[in-house]
Amino acid sequence: MAERISEREAEVLAALGARSSNAQIANRMHISVRTVESHVSSLLRKYGVADRWALAELARSGEREPGRIVGLPVSGTTFVGRDAERAAVGAAIEEARLVTLLGPGGVGKTRLAAVAAENAVASFPSGGGFVDLVPVRAGFVARAVATTLGVTEGSHQPLDEAVAARLGTGRSLLVLDNCEHVIDEAAAFAERILAACPGTRVLVTSRERLGVPGERSVPIAPLPLGSDAERLFLDRALAADPEFVAEPAVVADLCARLDGMPLAIELAAARGASLGATGLLAALEDALRLLSGGRGGAERHRSLRAVLSWSYDLLDEEEQALFRRLGVFVGAFDLDAAVAVGGDRASVADLLGRLVDKSLVVHIRGRVSRWRLLETVRAFALAQMSAAGEEDKTRAHHLRWAADAASAAEGGLGAPAWREDFDAMAADLRAALAASSGPGEVTHRLAAALAHLTFARRHLLESFAHHRTAAAVAPDAASAARDLRAGAGCAHVSTTSNLHVYELLLEAADQARRAGDDRGRAIDLARAVETACRYPEAFETGVPRERLRGLLDDAVAAAPADDPEVAACLAVARAWLAGPHKGAPDGELAAAAVAVTRATADPVLISSGLCAAATAALRAGRLREANRITGERLRMLPSMDRDDPSCAPEICNTYGRACIYAIMAGDLPGAMAAARAGIEDDLLSDTHITASRLVQPLVLTGRFRDAIGHAERMWDQWERAGRPAPLWMLPAVCTTVLACVMLEERAALWRSRAAEVAGDTLGTAAVAAFVDARVALHKGRYETAGPLVRRAFAVNAPLDPYLAYARAAGADLAAAARLPDAADLLAAATPLAEENAWTAACLARARGRLHEDRSELARSIEAWEHLDAQAERDHTEALRTRL
Repeated sequence: MAERISEREAEVLAALGARSSNAQIANRMHISVRTVESHVSSLLRKYGVADRWALAELARSGEREPGRIVGLPVSGTTFVGRDAERAAVGAAIEEARLVTLLGPGGVGKTRLAAVAAENAVASFPSGGGFVDLVPVRAGFVARAVATTLGVTEGSHQPLDEAVAARLGTGRSLLVLDNCEHVIDEAAAFAERILAACPGTRVLVTSRERLGVPGERSVPIAPLPLGSDAERLFLDRALAADPEFVAEPAVVADLCARLDGMPLAIELAAARGASLGATGLLAALEDALRLLSGGRGGAERHRSLRAVLSWSYDLLDEEEQALFRRLGVFVGAFDLDAAVAVGGDRASVADLLGRLVDKSLVVHIRGRVSRWRLLETVRAFALAQMSAAGEEDKTRAHHLRWAADAASAAEGGLGAPAWREDFDAMAADLRAALAASSGPGEVTHRLAAALAHLTFARRHLLESFAHHRTAAAVAPDAASAARDLRAGAGCAHVSTTSNLHVYELLLEAADQARRAGDDRGRAIDLARAVETACRYPEAFETGVPRERLRGLLDDAVAAAPADDPEVAACLAVARAWLAGPHKGAPDGELAAAAVAVTRATADPVLISSGLCAAATAALRAGRLREANRITGERLRMLPSMDRDDPSCAPEICNTYGRACIYAIMAGDLPGAMAAARAGIEDDLLSDTHITASRLVQPLVLTGRFRDAIGHAERMWDQWERAGRPAPLWMLPAVCTTVLACVMLEERAALWRSRAAEVAGDTLGTAAVAAFVDARVALHKGRYETAGPLVRRAFAVNAPLDPYLAYARAAGADLAAAARLPDAADLLAAATPLAEENAWTAACLARARGRLHEDRSELARSIEAWEHLDAQAERDHTEALRTRL
């Protein structure tokens, strides 16, 4: 059985569902942040999910116990028979990692898969998900799975990676229902998940095999005659009419003519109250007579098609008309949606009830009543709609409904249930947009709203695609320019190349020119220049400075006078472009840009100016100033709209810079706060990137056990991501080595990982030199001090975050080992203490150690306490005690 969660854990889970940070939860519950972290870690383990955002989605979905298969369809009818198949599927799931239930439409694969999954819950303590792929278009299989599991993309995190992180390494079950129309995509997705998640089993329903190695097929046949088929008929007939009676021979004949197909049997049984058993048999004989051909091969759906046709013919004209038009909905729909394609509200509500009674429409009860057509029934309804010549008109109504519904959902962003409501209609919004025919006001309104909604839902790559679509179908150039600007912000966090951002801004500028919008064009061009100069590492091919100068000149020429926002954008672009090289702004112009941006009172613009100023200060060696400025950027984040793509670049950049700059300044509390805030922000989420930022301050403050736990998850997430660009992860991996040494566990493993990540650069990496010097000091291996100290002082990379740490640790080791040049080394490292608080504390200890000066050690202890570096404080206190 899965572990139960405690009452306190349930409170924490509910708070996570309300998007509360750990600090907010701690304050509200009157417990420490570390206690909250412990509860969150326990919940992650018990639910088998990857991050706090998956927990938040579980809380909002009402899930209160781990080990649950989310998305399991709830049926209002009993499950009849299939004992042998249930046993076969259960055994197959235990023996094989991929099991496919094979059979024609209407044979009962979905119902059997749901029952099998429910029966297997106890074997999957990490839970899982049941994903209905019927309404899913090609290209959206991973998105459908992510939505069911409550997974969202973080910045630059592929969706498959996020899903794999959610499923984790524990035993989980993923059901992919109705794969045949996306068979290749479903197969590729299942194969990736199976490779990334060794504890996951995948159960598939389909009309054909996926063709993935190791796949186990379980054929699902119609219900056997003489037992289960008749039991199903009687069960459903009595549900429709409790007084229904029929001769066993008549029921047996009916089921035989229906080939034992469960859906055909249920549709026929629903008419039992009105026609009686004999009437049903006569009507069915007439319907079957209209279809020619044998009963095998391509004609295996003969009985089901006959029942659908006969059921449809028995409807009155109003019922037929609504039934046909409901076929346009690919997923579940509410009453407003049905009214949009079907007529006035009162009559549609009545007709829906009548169609439900006849088993042609399924009613889904919940907070909002919704209805849907089963896959086979919907295909029949679409055929009837086409035959009636209503397809174009109905799809036009569907498109307008989708645009109106998406616009209304935009207005409700932030409401408690907006995500649930959006998820319920998202497939139809996508389908309506895909089926629309070119530019137009309605199509554009849908595309733009869908772009906004998917960004807010953190479907980042999808949002980027919708922004491009919106621009392509925009009715005018001004609208296209707005779509492209928003798309540029989305591209910054959803793609790995800022060249896309740059190009989108240039496209937006061109559309603004066509619209006669000089102001917009000036801003777009200035932002394009800023992007190319501020993020050069994210460009595959650099943009020549001459080209950027020309763009800035064009922006200046287009700029209207006395516009604060335009002036701010120009000032920021000018500062970045005038620097000695890309990525290094001019200091004086950056300071001027800050003053100009403050005049706008726009937090995004002010943050961009502050970034230029902080970067200039950093490159000038003023680390504390850079950290202070970036702290101001952090404090501005709550005032930025997280549902607005234009804010995303500043939000993501601020978190990354804040962690690095705080470490460079030795501000461990600041680094910790920034790292935790980044992980708790769903725009970034808990990925290997954000986890690596948290590992470092955890180690430096002596929280070694927590650091190793986050490091293990970081490594696992990195491997699931395909082990991309490993060198940036080196500081986290190396500092984890230090944590392992301090706890005397698995240091060799993490040393091998450091070597794997660093390659040939490990011997010259400042962080590795720092860790090795600090380990030698901890172990008292003073015989190795000479080479380690020389290595620490040989590092010559002024902008390396661990340069000061390496030299301070080297000086401390030299003093402990009584190296003859210890005093000189200490003096050489001292200037670094002016800009790094950790270094200042470490060098005070080194001086106290070297000169046996208790007052210096007291100053070091006080500094460690200020930095919340308890392990370093304890080490220094022990040293003072021995003097």
